[in-house]
Amino acid sequence: MAPIGSLSPPLPSPAHPTAGPGRRGASGTGELTTEEQQAVKALKRRDQEVRTHEQAHKAVGGSLTAGPFYEYTKGPDGQRYATGGEVTIDTAPEREPDATIRKMDIVKRAALAPAEPSPQDRAVAARAEALRAQAQADLLEQQQAARDGQDGGRPAVTAEAASQAYRRAATITEPPGGPPQPIRFARSI
Repeated sequence: MAPIGSLSPPLPSPAHPTAGPGRRGASGTGELTTEEQQAVKALKRRDQEVRTHEQAHKAVGGSLTAGPFYEYTKGPDGQRYATGGEVTIDTAPEREPDATIRKMDIVKRAALAPAEPSPQDRAVAARAEALRAQAQADLLEQQQAARDGQDGGRPAVTAEAASQAYRRAATITEPPGGPPQPIRFARSI
């Protein structure tokens, strides 16, 4: 499973990240300072960004995903805000190339689903694309082997078999009555 949507908190730490138990704000009066209010506003915005980002991965990845898992920061108001998160996704190839192709298409779409994919998201999408390309090559190889014959990839008609058939055809004698005559079609006017 590869993590997608790994978002690290880009926010500076609030001035008072952990208000004491039963307290609100640095003053302990229940009132937040202007600086603390701005920190809470930034944390709320970041919480929404993180949740939207991770839910985009989950919505597209469906059963291939686990999570989302969040990292939280406690704000000056005593509330927890998601400031980082990830969704894991199954990137293991399937047994059959065509199934791997379908799966990697989903993985890539899930990795790139958020409006602003992270570097980790782009790395997962690139890995899915590489696995898809390998599966496509394997599928083409299987199809070629099927066209060439069912006996381990050898051609259905070998050069030796074709040569023998040609020699046999060359030894066939003409039918009684001489060589066959061309058929002529009469055209009525």
